[in-house]
Amino acid sequence: MPTHPRPADLFRHGLRLLLEKNIPAWVGLWDDDGVFEFPFAPEGWPERLEGKAAVADYMRHYPDHIDLHAFPRVHIHETGEPDTVVVEMRGVGRLVSSGAPFDMTYIAVVTAVDGRITHYRDYWNPLALPRDGGADFTRRTR
Repeated sequence: MPTHPRPADLFRHGLRLLLEKNIPAWVGLWDDDGVFEFPFAPEGWPERLEGKAAVADYMRHYPDHIDLHAFPRVHIHETGEPDTVVVEMRGVGRLVSSGAPFDMTYIAVVTAVDGRITHYRDYWNPLALPRDGGADFTRRTR
């Protein structure tokens, strides 16, 4: 019987991959039919991504806009559902275009089944982003 990482361990591994700017490996943690939701998405940003390919497209240019340096605070809470964790975290770094600091707090509800992320609900704060668009890695025109 194959052993899969627990959701908390999979999530921690994903954070390391983001710090390494290894977006393809981070996307590789996703189930082919995984869903990524953003309940607080600002206008013009996606509210829901369906499937690994959509997640890959969304994250493709992330390191070109946000240079993550650390996750100085990560609290992972186990839930009554063995495949689901709730994560409180803070990510810090800089915006590539301006060099301005990037400091974001998140709450995420993440479900992982058989070692793959199947659902990720990301409650990040769009009001913390600068209004100049320097953090908008979702732009389709460059």
